[in-house]
Amino acid sequence: MQKLVECVPNFSEGRNLAVVEAIADCFRGVAGVKLLDYSSDYDHNRSVITVMGEPDAVCEAMIQAAGKAVELIDLNEHKGEHPRMGAVDVIPFIPIKGMTMDECVALSKRAAAEIFGRYGLPVYLYENACSAENRRNLADVRKGEFEGLEKKMKRAGWTPDFGDAPHKTAGAVAVGAREILVAYNINLNTSDVSVADKIARVVRHAGGGLRYVKAMGVELGERKVAQVSMNLTDYKKTAIYRVFELVKIEAARYGVSVIGSEVIGLLPMGALVQTAEYYLQIEDFKPEQVIEARLLE
Repeated sequence: MQKLVECVPNFSEGRNLAVVEAIADCFRGVAGVKLLDYSSDYDHNRSVITVMGEPDAVCEAMIQAAGKAVELIDLNEHKGEHPRMGAVDVIPFIPIKGMTMDECVALSKRAAAEIFGRYGLPVYLYENACSAENRRNLADVRKGEFEGLEKKMKRAGWTPDFGDAPHKTAGAVAVGAREILVAYNINLNTSDVSVADKIARVVRHAGGGLRYVKAMGVELGERKVAQVSMNLTDYKKTAIYRVFELVKIEAARYGVSVIGSEVIGLLPMGALVQTAEYYLQIEDFKPEQVIEARLLE
């Protein structure tokens, strides 16, 4: 059986598109690797790349891309709305076809060792690859960001899995294995980021909100709007429409409305089918009724 793995690395550059293209080139024309999508956000100053393919080929291309990020991105000069600790900030491997989570964990550990060995970039293993429970959650690993890395690495329990000191320009990277998530953002008709912060605290699981939601408030300076930026870590159990409706309800408390939402990168068709089924109130709907679903069987 053919094995397919997805990798969705995030890079701390969303303004210099020449740098983004140079990184994306590491995945172009590589045998066994398909560059599916990449997008950049100016305010977040961050780019997300989605690739899929054969495990060995994806792993090596990802290592090359990490090296290109180390070469071209200097976090001492980086500013953006999204938290970050590394030039290449996070590298998740995701099982798609014929792959187990354990195999993705092994792949992530191989990539981590090579990234440190070739470029001297320290690595924290996270999610299913984590070496300790305090490193499972990406937000905990990244807390303190690039500027706080040196002190963090000296604290008990926070020495990296590979390396022991930050890279002077590229910081550190989180590498791991996880299930598919949906990166989903909702924009509000206010520039007051404190409103987005309050909504995010209510919506996210850590604040008592929806179980599979991570959320934070950010300001989109170019558009002069506040955004609730989210990761939905299990769309099958916490659907997009539930998140959207809860954000609308909470926004109304502050006299604010939703002006739009966005998906970053790719998402499963099932996530959109759930939402269409809810809003259209389709009775007795089956996913098999979607033509594309039948074609992929």
